[in-house]
Amino acid sequence: MARPKIPKSARFAKGLPDRDTLLKFIRESGETDKAAVARAFGLKGEDRRALRHMLNALEADGALGKRGRRGFAEAGALPEVGVADVVERDADGDLLVRLTRGEDAPLVALSPNSDPKAGAPGLGDRVLVRFVKLESGEFEARLIKRLGQSAHRILGVVRKARREVRVEPVDRRSKDTLLLPEGEDVRDGDLVVAQIEPHGPRYGPKRGKLLEIVGKEDDPRAYSLIAIHAHGIPTGFSEAAETEAEAAQEPTLAGREDLRDLPLVTIDPVDARDHDDAVYAHPDDDPKNPGGWVCWVAIADVAAYVRPNSELDRIARDKGNSVYFPDRVEPMLPERLSNGLCSLREGENRACLAVRMVFGADGRKRSHRFVRGLMRSAAKLSYEQAQAAVDGQPDDKSGPLLEPVLKPLWAAYACLKTGRDARSPLAIESAERKIAIADGEIAAITPRASLEAHKLIEEFMIQANVCAAETLEQKKTPLIYRIHDQPSPEKIQALADFLGSMGLPWTKGEAPRTERFNRLLDETRGGPHADIVNEVVLRTQMQAVYSTENIGHYGLNLAKYAHFTSPIRRYADLIVHRALITALGLGSDGLSDWDISKMKDTAELITHAERRAMAAERDAMDRYVAAFLSDRVGAEFAGKITGVTRFGLFVRLADTGADGLVPISRLGGEYFVHDDRTHSLVGERSGARWPLGMTVQVRLEEATPITGGLLFEMLSDPAPADASMPRPRLGMRERGDRGFDRGPRRGPPKPASGRPPGIRTGRKKKMGGKRR
Repeated sequence: MARPKIPKSARFAKGLPDRDTLLKFIRESGETDKAAVARAFGLKGEDRRALRHMLNALEADGALGKRGRRGFAEAGALPEVGVADVVERDADGDLLVRLTRGEDAPLVALSPNSDPKAGAPGLGDRVLVRFVKLESGEFEARLIKRLGQSAHRILGVVRKARREVRVEPVDRRSKDTLLLPEGEDVRDGDLVVAQIEPHGPRYGPKRGKLLEIVGKEDDPRAYSLIAIHAHGIPTGFSEAAETEAEAAQEPTLAGREDLRDLPLVTIDPVDARDHDDAVYAHPDDDPKNPGGWVCWVAIADVAAYVRPNSELDRIARDKGNSVYFPDRVEPMLPERLSNGLCSLREGENRACLAVRMVFGADGRKRSHRFVRGLMRSAAKLSYEQAQAAVDGQPDDKSGPLLEPVLKPLWAAYACLKTGRDARSPLAIESAERKIAIADGEIAAITPRASLEAHKLIEEFMIQANVCAAETLEQKKTPLIYRIHDQPSPEKIQALADFLGSMGLPWTKGEAPRTERFNRLLDETRGGPHADIVNEVVLRTQMQAVYSTENIGHYGLNLAKYAHFTSPIRRYADLIVHRALITALGLGSDGLSDWDISKMKDTAELITHAERRAMAAERDAMDRYVAAFLSDRVGAEFAGKITGVTRFGLFVRLADTGADGLVPISRLGGEYFVHDDRTHSLVGERSGARWPLGMTVQVRLEEATPITGGLLFEMLSDPAPADASMPRPRLGMRERGDRGFDRGPRRGPPKPASGRPPGIRTGRKKKMGGKRR
């Protein structure tokens, strides 16, 4: 999310505002965060802390509502774009929606004049909408996209009793337990999809209709299905889309440059099924570029097969991206394309969009050009296979490629790395885990290796993405950027406070340059604080998003960046391919007028789809890990505290990377308060601490695969009180600071309608009836 802007109409005096001035600013901003407020009033130091307490008090009083993790708005305010649920109909039959974020969100009428390509919503659907203020001062919601399946369908586990059969939802956020009719052929523990009967009884459990039995709750292969249903991941393809995919033809040289003599190779994970990028490099023979390199990146030409306004295009846009689970993939494109004509298979002719890049000996790019070509992959290699060959252990396949292909690639990467090091992108390390499944069972959970081969492919892809953004900007062609904002001043302040508590210097007011973060990571790498500093630096960063407006990519330290290299699995890349085809006159299958008119909406959609996929993949991983550990309840593990909250500690186990909770009630008889400045729980009486990053020993008390939950008992003792670390100001509890409170405070009672004035909740009846 880009940094919230200060409203142009805002004309406020500098300095700590009073309550009314602060609320007026927030009202005019629409949606903002603490950092934007502090910038507007020029607040620093203690004034920032006082502002935080004011905002927390306003939230506790019910005057402010949450918007995402760190944002907020006036209670009842609406963002420009948001995810909402279709919750009811008004007296005229019009649908009403409510934002999914925050209980203070009002009901708003859904405009019937929505884009027909967005899909027809129904009661219970989750939708992406744009809120528009009408001349009357009322709001209406305009549909951008229908998200996932109707909430009238739930995925749940069958629980059989003597006289009834219930379906308990696997989604912990769902409160609907369904009662199935007698005679259904189901067994206790079956994982089923059921539909809520729309005309069931008003009181008691809702009635349901069995739609499908998808497996057993204790079957590891079911955990991906749970994540797919819980997050509304679109699945499968329509008959029309499959027909279009089957009708696709093998590529020819017509309108293409012949690249089949280039020994391009694909380097992917060993279990990869689709291959959308291939690489090749050789020394530049231009005497004006001594020590320079020519690098080729060829990408599957998906735009040749997925045309604008086709059924394939509509479904790909709805999905936004492929979603990857340990046991399956929910692809963005049908297998005929994703694993067939659009996959750069070894020894087969494939359509591609390629970029030829020239780099100097200093690693800086000198020039590039795009071509639409026909290629033939010289080999399909895995990361491990290519790396082993370069390290002196080639096999029968990689051996013949070592001198002509692999060694030049690694030499070119050494050149590019010189430029990368000078650019100094963020060098945060993230420990990824891989789940191995054999014969339907979880065989092992192991860390993913980080090889030089991974970094080589990553850097080649980054440079190709830069070329795409630069070309489209130069040609003044609309595109979707991949943007990443720099950390907010509030996050930097919190980081500086935390580092100060550990004796690590960070000059307040120092610009958050990427090289400054990297220097901090280098200074602590290998020391006792390495993991926790890496974690806190990661949390300080913003999330990258897709946008039609460019602010650069902070993490990569690049001014222009767009996703171009994965069109098989990301819709953003397909749009960039079409834009390049249009900008460079490479064919008639470039951007359509509809693509251009809806590009902002598309950027918002695919950003949401990416978040949805990440959440589904993370939830599935949690369930697999819980299943793997379910037979080890009672066992003791070493771990580190990776999260500190008001309600307990999150601990990550050393051997599996599993995350679980130690509730605050299980930390002993003393009352612990949350010190957000030092990321610690601190004993109110003794001053003993549970700090972020502390190594601890825990016992597994509970593992629930169906929800992915792990519960730990703490076996270690807290760190002793440290006189050099200030105690949290406990009096803040009386001032409404939730960071130190025992629990959320209730605000004043809401009006009976629950809606502020000026929000349209439905049309009046034609005969003068009241609004409902």
